[in-house]
Amino acid sequence: MPRSGYSHVACIGIRIYVIFLFGLKMTEIRFHGRGGQGAVTSAQIFAQAVIEGGKYATAFPSFGSERRGAPVQAFMRISDEKIKVRTGIYEPDIVVVLDISLMKTVPITNGLKKDGLIVLNSRLEPLQWQKKLGVKNIVTVDATNIALQELGSPITNIVMLGALLKAKPLAKLDIVEGLIRERFVRIAEKEINAFRRAYKEARVMQ
Repeated sequence: MPRSGYSHVACIGIRIYVIFLFGLKMTEIRFHGRGGQGAVTSAQIFAQAVIEGGKYATAFPSFGSERRGAPVQAFMRISDEKIKVRTGIYEPDIVVVLDISLMKTVPITNGLKKDGLIVLNSRLEPLQWQKKLGVKNIVTVDATNIALQELGSPITNIVMLGALLKAKPLAKLDIVEGLIRERFVRIAEKEINAFRRAYKEARVMQ
């Protein structure tokens, strides 16, 4: 996150200028996780799937601490046109939260657009989070439980992509699965099973 109000305003100003200059219509996604949970990897895989599907996309991490367990952000943009802007995302269309314990210290809803979407790793129904967060569009999935059952590990990054695609089909499922096979050769089938379960079991309120 920016270190001052000035830098925050400056980044938003740059974004508005670039969109005005190049006429871009972008979908902006902000991933929240902890170091070691794979938030950056999920953003990179998703961005590559979008590119292979015929659109432009970028994905990159924030420049804070990435030690294991520390809060980490990854940013992703999708557009029909070449993307010129490469700043942090402060007014996301979508927020993906891999670990809801982050909510105790990280303002995950900051800047979320009025009609924005939040995808949460949670056992609770979307309606319960809607009341807590004051956000209309929410997707929940018990990603930790799925990961433990399918992978034997609470790493939820690929699981959360399934829930994200359930709500917003921004990439093709078969392309994402192909990239999962390439990235996780040894455990590809387990990761794909977890991904498919999340797609099936995610609860959407929009």
